[in-house]
Amino acid sequence: MPSSSGHLLPNLLLFGRLLRALGLDVNPGRMIDLAQALAYVDIGRKSDFHHTARALLVHDKDDLPLFDMAFNLFWRQHRDTVFSNQFSVISERAAGGSDSGGERKGQLSRNGDLRLVAGDAGAETGATAVPVYSHREQLRRKDFRQLTPEEVTAVKTLIAQIPWNLGQHPTRRWQPGRGAQLDLRRSLRHNLRYGGEMLAWPRRQPKQKPQPLIILADISGSMEAYSRLLLQFTYALSASQTQPAETFVFATRLTRITRQLRHRHLERAFNEVSLAVADWSGGTRIGEALKTFNFVWGRRVLGRGAIVLLISDGWDRGDPELLRREIGRLQRSCYRLIWLNPLLGSPRYEPLTRGMQTALPHIDDFLPVHNLVSLEELAQHLQQLTAGKRPHHPLPQPAAFIRGQYANG
Repeated sequence: MPSSSGHLLPNLLLFGRLLRALGLDVNPGRMIDLAQALAYVDIGRKSDFHHTARALLVHDKDDLPLFDMAFNLFWRQHRDTVFSNQFSVISERAAGGSDSGGERKGQLSRNGDLRLVAGDAGAETGATAVPVYSHREQLRRKDFRQLTPEEVTAVKTLIAQIPWNLGQHPTRRWQPGRGAQLDLRRSLRHNLRYGGEMLAWPRRQPKQKPQPLIILADISGSMEAYSRLLLQFTYALSASQTQPAETFVFATRLTRITRQLRHRHLERAFNEVSLAVADWSGGTRIGEALKTFNFVWGRRVLGRGAIVLLISDGWDRGDPELLRREIGRLQRSCYRLIWLNPLLGSPRYEPLTRGMQTALPHIDDFLPVHNLVSLEELAQHLQQLTAGKRPHHPLPQPAAFIRGQYANG
């Protein structure tokens, strides 16, 4: 059993008391068996824990629905809350107040739900509320720069499991479908088979292709605490797409690493990247990097409505006017420009740096990227983007943006 959480065993005892209060035949011997079995189970995986407890604590198939409801309610995951003795469990077998094993200590509500009287699970023994153990939930919300080496390995695995779907992008080509346009060629060929009379009017619709994605990642010294895991994120995101994402990294100069990230083996890909990048953890010249991208790579990769993810903390030591001009050119050339800032995850963060204030008026979306939850929310945001004409909703001026969004930080 993991020793990293001193709250797991008290929670198991409290869960056993809850099951007994609901009328399940759970004795101390079965709870001991469960505690010993957890030494061979990955507690971080809720499904493994659930099936282990289900097999050892439930011996009547009629109790399975009630056990599942109680388990999901008791071991549910919250941010900073603790388990409360006041809760309700919906039970399919709550048609009566007692069974052959004795009187059930629940109360049947008007709508047929089985409600446990407040304190029944712990009042008899004086149990106190303790936090629920969830190592995976802690990892999901922990800032990347605070992770231990062991946690970094676990987070890399979780990053690879995030589903990414950028949707489809309409092209200039057409295909048979239910669109608004008539397909005259198909109409003629089809109706000529029936003597030339116009009996059917086939239609066509634009052909769809995967939405192109471009990633520009800052690997300067100020981003060193995040750059390794964010590179893992770019690798997973690129590998999940039908057409690999175009990936660039920059500090004092821009380097294309799309070819290096196409390796099937992650470690080999990272070794290739480290050999290709000469300015790792150096200074930051965002404006110069964007100028190189716009003039050297823009025409090659920005077509077909590409989405651009720019990952940086905004600490820029270059010319502000150059940054303003080049990021404006980049925004006008792409479908949507999304700036991902790892510092935005802090409630006290304010975009006061020179580079961030210069860039804000030219950004479509300003999002955090500091933990797993922020990456999952980014995946949902990308799925919601609809293809078509590039929307433009410029952010307000930096001063108003700070007062409006970060006044309560």
